[in-house]
Amino acid sequence: MYYGIVIISVLMFGTQFYFDDKYQKENGTGASSVFVSAFVGAVVGVLFLAVINRFDFSLTPFALTWSFITAINSVLCSICSLKALEKVNLSVFSLFTMLGGMMLPFVAGIAFYSESITVAKAICVVFVTAALLITIKWKKKTGGELYYFGIFILNGMSGVLSKIYESAEFSKVSSGGYSLWVSVMSAAIGLIALIIIGKRVKTPSFRAILFSAGGGILNRVANLLLLISLAVLPVSVQYPFVTGGVIIVSTALAALTKQKPAKKEIWAVCLSFIGILALVLIPI
Repeated sequence: MYYGIVIISVLMFGTQFYFDDKYQKENGTGASSVFVSAFVGAVVGVLFLAVINRFDFSLTPFALTWSFITAINSVLCSICSLKALEKVNLSVFSLFTMLGGMMLPFVAGIAFYSESITVAKAICVVFVTAALLITIKWKKKTGGELYYFGIFILNGMSGVLSKIYESAEFSKVSSGGYSLWVSVMSAAIGLIALIIIGKRVKTPSFRAILFSAGGGILNRVANLLLLISLAVLPVSVQYPFVTGGVIIVSTALAALTKQKPAKKEIWAVCLSFIGILALVLIPI
């Protein structure tokens, strides 16, 4: 059942990338555009998660603190991503984003939560890493090397922070309540950023708002599902599964649009699929 929950979240993450791509084409990738998207996605996420959580806004000191830290991490990741895309190509950006999202939770689970290194996990990580590497288009130094590190760490910390919250013994709120407060904090930070930017804020089109709202809902529900499944699945299993799955879903979506995947992207899907099969079929 919990693998099923993760699969649903993977489908949502893959679809979110499609919405994000549409938003960027509609509204650009400048600082104003990034914070508008973050704010709109967070506000819609608050409304959607409030319904899911039956308008329960219960809060504890630890949940408040950790939701604020998680929101800050998300905003910093967005800023770092913006700067990185000015320096590096999209394939390099995707490589470090997804590798960080997979490797940091994987290492944290083994190093701090007594999760064992197994043949299944090792095969999955190796094949998914290979899938990411064969899609990259390397260039000479671009001055964006510092942002590689930032993207890798900040995106990876998203999964680590979720695991810390789920495992903490402090007084907490439910997974739905925590996700709701992360969205509240993200909306507040986004609003403050837009106020600081002031008149430089580019007014988004109605289509851009729809794309941002759709991506925001998908992202927050997908992260909520991952937080729920962390109660059962080891973090060192879940995030390699998610990374491999997103490669498959995003490539499949590209195949259904005008952005036909290249041969190496097809190979990346095959390698990811093998890695996921190993994780599911070989005893963990």
